[in-house]
Amino acid sequence: MEIIEIKVMRGPNYWSVYRKKLIVIKLDLEALEKKPTNKIPGFGHRLKELIPSLQAHRCSEDYEGGFFRRVEEGTWMGHIIEHIALEIQCLAGMECGFGRTRSTIKEGIYQVVFSYEIEEAGRYAAHASLKIAEALVDDVPYNIEEDITELKRIFAKNKLGPSTGSIVKEALKRKIPFKRLNSSSLITFGYGSKQKKIRATIADSTSGMGIEIACDKEETKKMLSNANIPVPKGVLVYDEEDIKRQLHNVEFPIVIKPIDGNHGRGVSINIQNVENAIAAFHIAKLESNEVIMEEFISGLDYRFLVINYKLVAVAKRTPSLVIGDGNSTVTELIEQTNQDPARGEGHEKFLSSIKVDEMTENILTKKNLEVGSVLPMGEVLFLKDTANISTGGTSTDVTDIVHPFNVFLAERIARILNLDICGIDIVTSDIKAPLTRSLGGVVEVNACPGLRMHLKPANGLARNVAEPIIEMMFPDRDNGRIPLVAVTGTNGKTTTTRLIAHLAKHAGGYKVGFTTTDGIYIQDHAVCYGDCTGSMSAEAVLLDPTIDFAVLECARGGIVRSGLGFDSCDISIVTNITEDHLGLKDIHTLEEMAKVKIIVPLTTKENGYAILNADDDLVYNMHKELDCKIALFSIDQENKRVKKHCEDGGLAAIVLNGYLTICKGKWKTPVNKITDIPLSLNGRSECMIKNLLPAVLAAVIQNFTINDIRMALQSFIPSPSHTPGRMNIFNFKEFDFMIDYAHNIDGFKELKKFLAKTPASVKVGIISVAGDRREEDIRIIGSLSAEMFDEIIIRHDEDMRGMLEEEMTRLLKEGIYRVNPDLPVKIISNEIQAIQYAIDNATKGYFITLCSEKVTESIEYLKRAKVKEVNLEQVLVNA
Repeated sequence: MEIIEIKVMRGPNYWSVYRKKLIVIKLDLEALEKKPTNKIPGFGHRLKELIPSLQAHRCSEDYEGGFFRRVEEGTWMGHIIEHIALEIQCLAGMECGFGRTRSTIKEGIYQVVFSYEIEEAGRYAAHASLKIAEALVDDVPYNIEEDITELKRIFAKNKLGPSTGSIVKEALKRKIPFKRLNSSSLITFGYGSKQKKIRATIADSTSGMGIEIACDKEETKKMLSNANIPVPKGVLVYDEEDIKRQLHNVEFPIVIKPIDGNHGRGVSINIQNVENAIAAFHIAKLESNEVIMEEFISGLDYRFLVINYKLVAVAKRTPSLVIGDGNSTVTELIEQTNQDPARGEGHEKFLSSIKVDEMTENILTKKNLEVGSVLPMGEVLFLKDTANISTGGTSTDVTDIVHPFNVFLAERIARILNLDICGIDIVTSDIKAPLTRSLGGVVEVNACPGLRMHLKPANGLARNVAEPIIEMMFPDRDNGRIPLVAVTGTNGKTTTTRLIAHLAKHAGGYKVGFTTTDGIYIQDHAVCYGDCTGSMSAEAVLLDPTIDFAVLECARGGIVRSGLGFDSCDISIVTNITEDHLGLKDIHTLEEMAKVKIIVPLTTKENGYAILNADDDLVYNMHKELDCKIALFSIDQENKRVKKHCEDGGLAAIVLNGYLTICKGKWKTPVNKITDIPLSLNGRSECMIKNLLPAVLAAVIQNFTINDIRMALQSFIPSPSHTPGRMNIFNFKEFDFMIDYAHNIDGFKELKKFLAKTPASVKVGIISVAGDRREEDIRIIGSLSAEMFDEIIIRHDEDMRGMLEEEMTRLLKEGIYRVNPDLPVKIISNEIQAIQYAIDNATKGYFITLCSEKVTESIEYLKRAKVKEVNLEQVLVNA
């Protein structure tokens, strides 16, 4: 058994549109191809003994027996690995329940798919499940607890804490997209210019100055005191002698704490003598360079949570404690308390485990106890001086009994410090009475308050305090999304994407980000070059705060590799499904390719539109599986599908009597004469017309006016700047030279149609094909080339993708000579050298077509060649 490849899906994908987080393992199980589980002696018994919890697994909707019954009857090892991978993640505390196992056309090779919650854990489970299966087959011992322990460690390290997790959960309720930006708690919600960021409970709207002030306890106290808010009297102390000097200003009992600490670290309270004060000073110094000494206020500890300057919850905090049973030691009582499933390490759960630290030891010493002491029945022992949840404390919700003045006071404090989210710690003997110095005071303000004590208090009503945070960031039920158009298909994706981006900018007034096979563009500026049609590139655009409209090209490779980089779109476009990339990544037929491409329209919002090519059977039939609105396009004004669709009140775009026309039900609106649209190349380029139709439809759906669309179309010129490598024609004095990205059968067919309408004395083609294409596809491209060119130059890609240059030449020649055995064919492997050869040998009336791999380099080379020609002419004129 061997893992050939592991792919991680992070968005809607080939296996599931709704289950976005999937691991896909390609496995070589050829050695066990003839050995299902019932043919391996003792396998089922060993599996049941090792992982008995698999009993609860279901095999499929139509299988009534349990998982172990299926194992006894006989199933394949890929199926076993799938279920093991899911179960070991579940045993580590992660919710993972979706899986699939499918064979490929190659015997013994399987695709095993299973869900994950944490990507690192999913990858680990992939390898571990294979090792477990191998051990079961070979009947050797296996320590599965080691895997579960490691998965628990990965889960604890990577999962969101309760506070951040609750905010994310609330965002998902509102269908607000989110992206985790690091392994901690930095999250961005929403897309483009509508996005908001939050780190734990600090929002990007929270005042930086307010945070800085709150982190300085002395400065906070001064500001609150100046506003006549009761705070404990206090001073900064710098050494042991300073403590003694300041005791005439701050009398016992006192509190000593770090000036910028948190979570109760370094805090000592109710100090009664100089010796303990000095010891507390050194504890505080471990947490901060500056230490504050202040009067101790007796009373109960309350946390007031303010969000968007409104009080949303109040909790009474109780320090961690144990209650004696007459038999157990302090250590044993702590261990029993920590057994509570709600407690965990750090902030991983709603309560924190209780730890014995220096503070605990000091408390025990004061009470003449030690960790081995047995507490009498019913005796309560507080283990911390502070009531922080992070040190094992608990909370009781008291929101509904707080005096209205105290509500006003908390909201006023938030305004004074300019903190839209804050936690205010108040000690008072009576929360039901207005806070005065005689009752208590404000002891601290936290700029990043934890939410655990409010979300799940030990007593009282749980408060959904995440909801007002999301409402603050996205008021009025906004979902943080910007218009998103997704384009897929075999050919025409890039030009369609670029044209929609152009229309959105010039007809819609938007600031656009888009991705193509050329790169990532933010407001027409290239920020990354290369094939950027995958999920990471899509995310890069959607995370850019300067855009308010996104157009994303979604190619087969990216979808198969990691799924889509977004969860839903407003408009989807499928241009066509034709022969390209077949035989790669286990996609062998056009029908299978259609299953890849349909992922994009399946993500269309229910009130959005999927724009489908009505001239393409596979694309048109996608409408049967979609729940969104449908718009169609066709270059055939008599297309029956379009006619029926419009008769039913549908939306479509067609070419009618030479005009690009929008049809809404029975109404028809001419947009522009096709020959007057620059992109159509005077109506000669049918493929460009096919790109125009869905792009204009998308603009109409976005409610751009027809007049604005018409004007924008006039400024979209087929050129290296607007459509690099897509029918870019360079007019030299004696000949024309065109660069095009035609790279598959359909692309060459469209090229042939265009050249048939292009007058020339001689038509020269510089051709090649990617080396990972099927051999017959390469021959067909050779034949198509022979049908449209008078002379052919065969070049070779720099990356031949596993094929030898000689083999590529042979296959292309076979296709060429099927059509014309006498056609002149020259081999010049280097693209630039092939360009120069064609230029050097061109005479008047030649039309040279380069099917380019290095579009940018070749465009720049031709630009320089044009400049040289102009300079030479000027020299001749001057002579």
